[in-house]
Amino acid sequence: MGLGMDIGIDLGTASVLIYVKGKGIVLREPSVVAIDKNTDKILAVGEEARRMLGRTPGNIVACRPLREGVISDYHVTERMLKYFLNKVTASSFFRLFKPRVMICVPSGVTEVEKRAVEDAAVQAGARKTYLIEEPIAAAIGAGIDITKACGSMVVDVGGGTTDIAVISLGGTVVSTSIKVAGDKFDEAIVRYMRKKHNIMIGERTAEDLKVNIGTVFPRPQEVYMDIRGRNLVSGLPKTITVSSSELMEALEEPVSSVVEAVHSVLERTPPELAADISDRGIVMTGGGSLVYGLDKLLEHKTGIKVIIADDAVSAVALGTGKVLENLDLLRANEMARSSGYIF
Repeated sequence: MGLGMDIGIDLGTASVLIYVKGKGIVLREPSVVAIDKNTDKILAVGEEARRMLGRTPGNIVACRPLREGVISDYHVTERMLKYFLNKVTASSFFRLFKPRVMICVPSGVTEVEKRAVEDAAVQAGARKTYLIEEPIAAAIGAGIDITKACGSMVVDVGGGTTDIAVISLGGTVVSTSIKVAGDKFDEAIVRYMRKKHNIMIGERTAEDLKVNIGTVFPRPQEVYMDIRGRNLVSGLPKTITVSSSELMEALEEPVSSVVEAVHSVLERTPPELAADISDRGIVMTGGGSLVYGLDKLLEHKTGIKVIIADDAVSAVALGTGKVLENLDLLRANEMARSSGYIF
């Protein structure tokens, strides 16, 4: 392997997961950074900064430097990466030898966006940076053998993007990446509460609703949750009870975009591979896939069985880790290297 660590990073819009070769996933933190605007000093990163979202005074700004799967604030992303890499390479031995880093990117990223990710990693202290497409990493992490001449379909619903791909013989045959995922679900909930209940809620409250009672397919039993927000008429704090069927209504629009995207990929899939997918089913990964009933809804709309990966949230990071284990083998493949991707 040579000296230094091999590190895999799932650089997500909502959270960052870091895999260290030989150790597994060692870090799982929200992609949030809190900065003091007056001094440009980073005050908190990760979970600590997430708790500050929507609660900071004027001079402190808590922001998410990635939007819709790509870097929206380059300098903050670089500093966040540096912080996380320092955290996982704590011993002075690893500080001496810079790590090789593999980062996941959505399948629809442009060359400029790829370059931004690579540069941010190098500036943060990586010796060499490799990129891997999210659906490929997700498929490997979900335990699919992608090297076979057999079609596998992966739907990775993250925070900023939903990546859908049909994979065969180690490569992507048909894919699409849409900017509708967990964040858009949260935004839809905020909009719905404002429209239906005349109440303004924050991003975090919307996320809590989505995680606890979010529903996109009828539940056998209705569930409820109390939330607090600001009444838009009186301007005063107000508590209301929200039901899961209301959330089903709120999430209808973004979820139908995900279903349509899956449908469009299936339409473009060669018949032989479509037959394989019909036999093997669709595999779902990513935190967004855990919203109640999303698998059932996809199954209902496509007529193909849908399986949620065992560790859906970590699938991309685990896949990156598995690729890292064979990195030296893959580096020998000149063709893969010249394409800029591992695969």
